[in-house]
Amino acid sequence: MYPGIYAKTTPDKPAAIRPATGEVLTYAELDDRSNRLAHLLRAHGVERGGHVAMFVENSLIYFDVIWACLRAGLYVTPINTHQTAENAAYVVDDCDATVLIASAALPASAELGRLSPRCTLKLAVGGALDGFADYETSLAGQPASPIADESIGSMMLYSSGTTGRPKGILRPLIPGHPADGIPAVRSRPLLFGFDSSTVYLSTAPMYHGAPFGTSAGVQSEGGTVVLMERFDGELALRLIEEYRITHSQWVPTMFIRMLKLPDEIRTRHDLSSHRSAIHAAAPCPIEVKRAMIDWWGPIIDEYYSSSENTCMTLIGSADWLAHPGSVGRPRTNPIHVCDEEGHELPLGQPGLIYGELGAAAFRYHKDPAKTAEATHPFHKDWMTSGDVGYLDEDGFLYLTDRKAFLIISGGVNIYPQAIEDALALHPKVADVAVIGVPNADLGEEVKAVVQPAPGVEPSTEVAQELMDFVCERLGRQLTPRSVDFTEELPRLPTGKLAKKALRDSYWGGPQGATPIAARI
Repeated sequence: MYPGIYAKTTPDKPAAIRPATGEVLTYAELDDRSNRLAHLLRAHGVERGGHVAMFVENSLIYFDVIWACLRAGLYVTPINTHQTAENAAYVVDDCDATVLIASAALPASAELGRLSPRCTLKLAVGGALDGFADYETSLAGQPASPIADESIGSMMLYSSGTTGRPKGILRPLIPGHPADGIPAVRSRPLLFGFDSSTVYLSTAPMYHGAPFGTSAGVQSEGGTVVLMERFDGELALRLIEEYRITHSQWVPTMFIRMLKLPDEIRTRHDLSSHRSAIHAAAPCPIEVKRAMIDWWGPIIDEYYSSSENTCMTLIGSADWLAHPGSVGRPRTNPIHVCDEEGHELPLGQPGLIYGELGAAAFRYHKDPAKTAEATHPFHKDWMTSGDVGYLDEDGFLYLTDRKAFLIISGGVNIYPQAIEDALALHPKVADVAVIGVPNADLGEEVKAVVQPAPGVEPSTEVAQELMDFVCERLGRQLTPRSVDFTEELPRLPTGKLAKKALRDSYWGGPQGATPIAARI
């Protein structure tokens, strides 16, 4: 379904609430605003299959844009707001966006606008930006009725490319009218039991695929989204009580931080409305998940998926307690565990995880080589996101590794190549490797292991200089939290970095690296 249905049946019901500001977006307003935006996009020549990019912090504007695109047959791409203007501009250009919606509250937005000349329509949210039209003023001049040629749109999310550059995940648009139901949105109500009584707490940045898609799924059923600006454990507990939250979504780091709250805070709030606490994005330590089930009861639901959506598994608390560490059984399509040559492996043996996608097969935008790498060698509708795991005899999936050593820190995917490329340019660096190392709060943290240039003595000052160097170029989120120095990085005779050996030395205890106590 889409908001027009609920604008007629429950016009005054909140579609979304932003507690930090007190803003409420009703279904009548959501229908009105998404219609106006759809008309505006058509007036600027954005036809079915066109692309819209948005660079906005957690705001109710997200829902205008999501539903305008989903009902106008357009692709919408949310961009990580922690990116530098240069990295964000790469995504805007790569996704072929002709429309950019950016927040005046984000320092990079003005420069992003200047770096996005292909966007013929630029809309500023929450204030003025040079070269941008005002979002609210632009909407006000458009009709509130549906456009004449409504059709189903889609989200276009970004994953990492082979060179460290993110790659767009493009799926063909499905013919049909949005009232018939948007497949990517409708799958979530079926999995998580959303209905019109659902009140969903969204705890994470909306530029992530999970809160982006789940929030749209809640609204497809006429429920209400309560949108946090940023995660705070004590505030989240208060919001569950205040808004009578029924469903929520988390990453394991959030669980860890809430478990560390003082007992008087953890027990202060009435959580009895809470029916399902969904978590994903990163492996959850077994002891953490047990503690959450002990605290909240058997309402912890975990799923495994990816931006590519090659498959989706789901596991409830009871099944997890019987299969600790599992991410569940397939729910949307069959999966297969294969070796590097594509042959299926026996139960219990880890290998690449492929999902049968059929007509839902995707391609990496403008990267046929990466698409081919993700495609099974014998079955062209089987695809992988590069994750490694195994199936047990009951059909439950367990994750064991990430093929490309992706770092997941606090539920955020971080790809080392861009950081390594930046540090390799520093005159005090002879060689560098970036890996994920254990962090009790975040799961993993980013560490740079540096072979200093000749004549450079390792020190906390040099380590801080390198971290500042990365921060200036890539932003704080991609900046290593620590730097270690080593006389020589392990490389094979071919010159290839033996990153697995380096990473393993940290997960089993550092060997050969001299820690430098410089952290941010």
